[in-house]
Amino acid sequence: MTIHPTAIVDARAEIASSASVGPFCVVGAGVALAEGVELRAHVVIEGPTRLARGVVVHPFSVLGGPPQDRTYAGEPTELEIGEHTVIREHVTLHRGTRKDRGRTSVGARCLLMVGVHVAHDVVVGDGCTIANACQLAGHVVLEEAVVLGGAVALAPFVRVGESAFVAAGARVEQDVPPFHIAQGDRARVRALNVVGLQRRGLGEGAIDALRRAHRAIYRSADSIDRGVASIAGEDDPRVRQLCEFLRTRTTLPGPRRASS
Repeated sequence: MTIHPTAIVDARAEIASSASVGPFCVVGAGVALAEGVELRAHVVIEGPTRLARGVVVHPFSVLGGPPQDRTYAGEPTELEIGEHTVIREHVTLHRGTRKDRGRTSVGARCLLMVGVHVAHDVVVGDGCTIANACQLAGHVVLEEAVVLGGAVALAPFVRVGESAFVAAGARVEQDVPPFHIAQGDRARVRALNVVGLQRRGLGEGAIDALRRAHRAIYRSADSIDRGVASIAGEDDPRVRQLCEFLRTRTTLPGPRRASS
């Protein structure tokens, strides 16, 4: 391992042989850095926190701090970060609370850009991209391959479905369905995320099935629930995934609906 002489590393931290800890970093008790982890400089990590193989953390990020929750009383809750995730400057990631899973987790191959805040008990799926200055409140869930534009704010307990795109500056108070674009203050569903789906390699047949589902749910005169019911027999697995998500939603209004 490589530990800069100006770094402070608690003897109870676990540092893999190929991990590196840069200048002026502080690594606390209960922190585990796997092979290939790189703390560039001026990084503070409190435990219990686990960084998986290949995670890179840029300067002035603070990971594993206690949750900003009035009920928290010092319990040993956790933070875990998946393989090859990149955390840029001034990111803050807090541990979980006992009233949820007791763990905050960020998946593999994620990119958290400058100034992102991830609060207690958040779950970030694999392959997510979170742009500068996004704020994720407690208990938020981002499913796989979600993209958040700059300065997005998500209220507590919001879910954002797989391959959704939330446009810059959105203020999100209700669930964002998978495969869709949400935008606005307060955010609404705007369209199917066709570009994102193409980038993930979906064929035109699968995208067309989602287009039909989008029209039935968000472009008809019926309610969202009736739109979901009307396509309940659809064979495409992504359409079924969308319908299941919406059955358990706190849903955003669609584009045809007036703002309140």
